[in-house]
Amino acid sequence: MSQLNLHHLRLFRAVASDGTLTGAARGLNLSQSALSSQIKTLETSLGQELFERRGRGLVLTEAGRIALDHAEAIFRTADDLTATLRETGRTRRALRVGALATLSRNFQMQFLRPLIGRFDVEVVLRSGSQEELLRDLEALGLDVILTNVAPARDATTHWLVHRLDEQPVSLIGTPSRVGPSAGLRELLATQPLIVPTRETGLRAAFDALAARLQVRPNYAAEVDDMAMIRLLARADAGLAVIPPIVVRDELQSGTLVEASRLDGIGETFFAVTRERRFPNPLLADVLPG
Repeated sequence: MSQLNLHHLRLFRAVASDGTLTGAARGLNLSQSALSSQIKTLETSLGQELFERRGRGLVLTEAGRIALDHAEAIFRTADDLTATLRETGRTRRALRVGALATLSRNFQMQFLRPLIGRFDVEVVLRSGSQEELLRDLEALGLDVILTNVAPARDATTHWLVHRLDEQPVSLIGTPSRVGPSAGLRELLATQPLIVPTRETGLRAAFDALAARLQVRPNYAAEVDDMAMIRLLARADAGLAVIPPIVVRDELQSGTLVEASRLDGIGETFFAVTRERRFPNPLLADVLPG
């Protein structure tokens, strides 16, 4: 077999993605005949037909599907190497971190603490939706994502999900609102509550708890941002269903107090990385060993 030509492999991937020679040639700024010739050369090199024509389109043969899987792996490695070498030789190394926009700021600081203050490290921190962050991680624009929602994995994904911590969840409010000691059921039945939105696992667990206690809570606010739940609790809008780590400073100062621990409910925090041949070495300082 002759030596594999990576240029031909890139053209093959473009045709496989588009499904037509015409569209792929237009996107590559090549003539259709030139592109067809290059694909034929690759097929001859591999000794296999990679496409079969169906109607006006092209579909991969079994050999084509195998070739595409290997092509994607080759180009992922090439992109990985390029991203890694871009950082090599710099006086300061960068760790690019993406965090779910609604994630606890205190937890983010806890994760980054081993790197804070190091003269040889620059932390680049971005926030966004889970979908946006995973897309940037796949494109090697990020080294790690911090989230409380583990992404789904299947045979086509390249995520590595690291479980970092599980924090308890409590009912927390101002001292005047919490008042004298009261039972959890009484608090849930009588106090306005600030809770996460219904699509979160934390809210689902809380609703199940309320059902077990046969309580119909009075919701003052349903919020998808832990920082906003923290501010509403400080403003005495109600009792917040929140992990104590989110309001650690307020608990220490006495601005807020823990009314009751919600046994059996917790929030799990994850770091998500991508399978890489050349992972950022700074990850070893922040991920569990």
